[in-house]
Formats: sequence, structure tokens, C-alpha cells
Amino acid sequence: MMYSQLIAQELSVANKQVDATIKLLEEGGTVPFIARYRKELTGSLDEVQIAAVRDRLQQLKELDKRRDAILKSIEEQDKLTDELESKIKSAETMSVLEDIYLPYKPKRKTKASMAREKGLEPLATCILEQSSLDVEAEASKYINEEKGVANADEALKGARDIIAETVNENAEAREKMRKYFQQHATIKSKVYTGKEEEGQKYKDYFEWEEALKDAPSHRVLAMRRGESELFLMLDVLPPEEEAIGILERQFITANNAAAEQVKLAIRDAYKRLLSTSMETEMRMLSKKKADEEAIDVFAKNLHKLLMAAPLGSKRVLAIDPGFRTGCKVVCLDAQGKLLQFEAIFPNEPQKKVAESGAVIKHLVDKHNIEAIAIGNGTASRETEDFVRNLGLPSSVTIVMVNESGASIYSASEIARNEFPDQDVTVRGAVSIGRRLMDPLAELVKIDPKSIGVGQYQHDVDQSALKHSLDDVVMSCVNAVGVEVNTASEQLLTYVAGLGPQLAKNIVEYRNQNGPFTNRAAIKNVQRLGEKAFEQAAGFLRIKGAANPLDDSAVHPEAYSLVKKMAKDLNCEVKDLIRDASLRAKIDLKQYVTDTIGLPTLKDILAELAKPGRDPRDKFEAFSFAEGVNHIEDLRIGMKIPGIVTNVTNFGAFVDVGVHQDGLVHISQLADHYISNPADVVAVQQKVMVTVTEVDVARKRISLSMKGEAKPQAKKSAKPKRQREPETDMAAKLAALKGKFGR
Repeated sequence: MMYSQLIAQELSVANKQVDATIKLLEEGGTVPFIARYRKELTGSLDEVQIAAVRDRLQQLKELDKRRDAILKSIEEQDKLTDELESKIKSAETMSVLEDIYLPYKPKRKTKASMAREKGLEPLATCILEQSSLDVEAEASKYINEEKGVANADEALKGARDIIAETVNENAEAREKMRKYFQQHATIKSKVYTGKEEEGQKYKDYFEWEEALKDAPSHRVLAMRRGESELFLMLDVLPPEEEAIGILERQFITANNAAAEQVKLAIRDAYKRLLSTSMETEMRMLSKKKADEEAIDVFAKNLHKLLMAAPLGSKRVLAIDPGFRTGCKVVCLDAQGKLLQFEAIFPNEPQKKVAESGAVIKHLVDKHNIEAIAIGNGTASRETEDFVRNLGLPSSVTIVMVNESGASIYSASEIARNEFPDQDVTVRGAVSIGRRLMDPLAELVKIDPKSIGVGQYQHDVDQSALKHSLDDVVMSCVNAVGVEVNTASEQLLTYVAGLGPQLAKNIVEYRNQNGPFTNRAAIKNVQRLGEKAFEQAAGFLRIKGAANPLDDSAVHPEAYSLVKKMAKDLNCEVKDLIRDASLRAKIDLKQYVTDTIGLPTLKDILAELAKPGRDPRDKFEAFSFAEGVNHIEDLRIGMKIPGIVTNVTNFGAFVDVGVHQDGLVHISQLADHYISNPADVVAVQQKVMVTVTEVDVARKRISLSMKGEAKPQAKKSAKPKRQREPETDMAAKLAALKGKFGR
């Protein structure tokens, strides 16, 4: 079956849609570009479907690569028959392919191979046929002291070793065992004796057992971590006797002495070979499934965080709060440029409140500050109270900013290159301020794993995690669009068609030649050819350009078409943008061409209505409850506002302003049963919670959202059709993965 035909069936789309997508991908097309600007060719497949085609195509190519290697190996052994070749070519999964290959796979010395060297294979074949024969007498024929067969018992033992390997390598038997393990295996964990105290964090799993197929990803990953740290012993096995019974029903064909020998071999095959092999496979499959679920959670959270509402181009004073070392204060202009930095000491132990207040007031006045960003780390609530009590103008917005990852950025090479003359505390404060202005632009500078919106991110497949998170970041960056004259190298890196080197070249060109005045000038950048320009141009913006389309998502390839629309109405392009009545007169059907159809034309018309529209929500300031600054201030039954900082499979973590996030367990998220916390809450969502338990010593806070009248997880403003790339890729892609198998 052709790749496109199989993928089309799995994704429930037309063959021609997949054919076109594969062709565009192989020509160097990127997912955002294909989704946004090639709808006529793909039948309007969205980013998620296109990414699924890309990933499945790669998976099938890897399967075929392995298939070819297996065929070559068996052919070199001169054992390739037409029937075997047909089986190998029709195998649809890697596990089936490997099962077929197993009998032909070069092996190290095994019990069976040693028995064959002793000449016992004919005896094994005879016994496996299970005819009525005197087993002992038959075995006596193979006694040969020179070959190491001293008696009939040794001959029978060797024959059983050969039969056991035959059972283990039987593709049908392995498939039956695989299905049985998948349905009936349980995962059991037990603490190592003497490790009870040291391994307290795994106490829940000291004596744990549940069906593997029902085990949630966070429990599987937690138990595996406990095993790797040598606190827990794990077993992944189904009931043994039933498994052996399945094998006996396949291989036992008689009721005689030979059959009894086969039964012994089957039991040995299961206990020594098959169960170990299948347990390893189930461990791998459950790990893969847990990884996918954990990565999916991370990707969804990251998408929400990156698409958080930006304050925008405002003059910001940012504070990285602290006690003994003081608070680092920076002032940024509307473009995020560092203007000034100071250190103040309003908190314990110095408590220089008056002097610190004077500094803040002076800086607010001097730089005409419009907003103050305060990091939510150590001394954050004390610093917030200090700032709010200064009597600053009401026009100055005061916001607590999640500083997770800011310290990672401040010590990074990126930060050192941006601020070579400043220390890490100043860089951290700058990052806090910029994160308020534009979360997306600042967070792309930090490794997503350091942002703190995942679960067990260091335990999952790191390659798969990076692949997924890169997709999310690229989706978000291209959905919002990038101002080419002010964007950082890191932000430009994620623009479709660019990457690290071209992003660096753009910044260098900008520094040497000044700002780009139009999109066409981007072609002057070193090594930025026609293909890269085609992919990137529609996502790059140039504010204030002579051609207003340069600050829109209209691709340069469609400029002539828009100019024709304007000419037909006897006006300029800028008039089409300004005047809705003019746009209403456009009959899109008149402008359909061989390459541009109605889907793209509708996108263009919508873009003219709001060129360069930011799909993110409008910024709304948030404040924590007054007087609740520390975990000791919390009381059971207290209702307080909070911000969701992380969503996991078992609940949501909420920042309530006490330096320790509380957990709303999945059972406490709603008045009705829910299976997925992401159906109710999302990262950055503002919520009301009730305190249900406080453990000061262990720094644990339990919260509830039951009884709260709340909408479902707040999503980005619903996009027009032209903004399909901003769709939450993570959520949709997860739904497609299950169709692919291994």
C-alpha cells in the first residue's frame, strides 16, 4: 500500500490531500506555511493534520528501512522464500516485523544452539510432532558421550531447549502473548527492604498493583523513576498459568508422553524466554504511552503559556524581589531595551522602606513607567505590598509575573550576549519585565523544559519531547507573526523556513544596514534564498512599511492580486484596509486563479479587515488576596483567587500568592466527574479556589474548585479562518497518535 493511501485511511482524509501534503513537505515546505498558504493543494488540512502526515511518513519510512535490512539479512543466509518475503513485505508494525525475523536473527550461543550442536534437533522435531512413541527409547538413540549427551534425560533436556526456542520464536504465539499481556498484565511495585525511610517520596508505591492498561502516565513514570533510583522493584506480568494455557492450546495436539515433553518445553519457553521478552516489550510500550501522554500535557500547557495575553509595548519597571540581597530593579522602554537598573532593600533585614520607595517613585516619574512587573519568587508578596503602598498613579499597572525559568535565562549564553556587562540578577529582572510585555518573545529564549509546566519532563524520551515542543513553539510564533526589525534571534529562529543560521544572518544584516523597509529587502540577507523567503515572508511583519501589506499575513505572492482588487474598485490597497464598505464590494469568485482559490481569498479578505491581528487575548491585570502572603496565612475554608501554573493528568497546580503552589486534585476540579483536567482548566487561567488542607511542615496545600461557577478552560480568542495555524496543535495531535500503532 502506498504511503499516502495508508496515511489517508488513518487520518480519514482524501488520498489527494495526503499526496499534495507529502509533495509539499518533500519540497521543503514547513507545517505553518503549508497550512496557511497552500490550502488549495491540501484541501485546507490544518497544522495538526499536516504534522501528523509528516510524522507518520517518517515512521513508515523507518519501517521500510528496517524491512529492507531484514530481507537482505535473510537473503544472505539463503533462507528467503517467496512466502517469507510476502510476510515481511505485508508486516504493518515494527513488532510484527521483528517477530517474523526472530528465527533468522543472528544469535549468541543459546541452550537451543548448543543442543543442535549435539545433534538433538531431529529428536526435538520428532517429539514436537507428538506421535505415539516411546520417548525414552527414542531419546536413547541420541546418547553420544563425545558430544556431551551422557544419557536419555540429557537428550530430552536438549530437545526441550530446542522446542522452547521454537515456541518463543513462533510469530503466531508471540502475537497471542502480546495481546494477552496488553489486556491482562499488571504493574506491581514493592519497596526494597531497608529503603523505606530513604524512599519516603515513593511511599504510595511501596505495595502497589494495578492493571497496566489502566495505569495513568504519571504513576507509570513515578514507579519507573523509583525503580531507576533503586527504591522500588517492578514487575509487569499477567497471570502465569493462563498465559501458559494459551501456548498449550496452540502447540499441544495429543495426549501422550511426547505431548508431556512439549508441555515442559512450553512452560520453560514462557518462564525463561517469552515472559521476559514480553515484559520488556510491555515496559517499552507503557513507557512510550506514558511519554506520549506526559509530552501531550506539556505541549498543551506550553501552548497556553506562550499564547498568554501580552501587555504590549509599554514602558515597564521590573523587580526581581529578594530579602538579604535586596531587590533588583530595571527600567525598560516600550521595546524592552534596558534603560536603567538599581538595587533597593525594602524587605528584611535592611527594611529601608522610605529610601526604596523614593527610588521607585523617581524611576516611575523619570521613565514615565506604565506598568510594574514583580517576579513571583522569594519576597514577592512583601515586595508587592511595598509597591502597592507607595501611592503610585492609578495608571501604573502592578502585576505579579511568573518568573519560572528566568534564572535559567539569566545564566545562559543568550543572556550573556544580550547583556555582557550586567550580572545575572539584572538579566533576570529584565526577563521578568519582558515576559510581561510579550510572554512569547521572551519565553522562546528559555529551554521549554525549564519553564515548569510539564510533568516528569526529564523522564520522558527527550528527542520526542523536543520534537513536540518545537512544533508547539513554531505554531505559536507563526500564529502571532514576528516583527522582523525588532525580533530577537531566538524568536526569528522559529519562523517557518528560517532556523538558527538565517535568524542570525537577519539580525546581523539589520545591525549593519538598519531596519528593513519592505519584505522584498529580506531577500538581501546572506543565504536567504527564494525557498526560505517563500516559507517565511508571510509570517514576518514590517511595521510602518510603505506597503501596508508588509505588516499583514498576506503573502507577497498575493500582493498583485490585492492590488488588482483595489484597482478594480478605483482605490488604493490602504483604502481597502481602512474601509469595510469597499471590502464588501469585492466578489471573491472573480479573483480565483489556477493557484489561488476561495480558501486563500477568504483569508486575504479577513486579513485586510485586521492586518497583522494578534490572536492572543487582551491583557487583564490580576491580584492575589490581600493579607495572604505566606502558607501560614492560609486557613481551611478560605476562598481566594489564584492562577493556574500547571495542568497534569491528576489535577492542576494553582499559585495563590504564598510562594508554594497548591494542588487541585482532579476529583476537586468540578462538581461532576471529569477524566481530563485540561477540559476544565488551562495554564494562566484565573480561578477561585477553596483551601481544603494545609500542611506547613511538608509545604503542601490542597485546594478545591467545587461549587465554583466557572467556564471551561479559557482559550485564545476564537480565530478567524485565516488564523488556523494558531490552533492548539498539541490537543489535536494527541488524538491522532493512537491511530498509528507502533
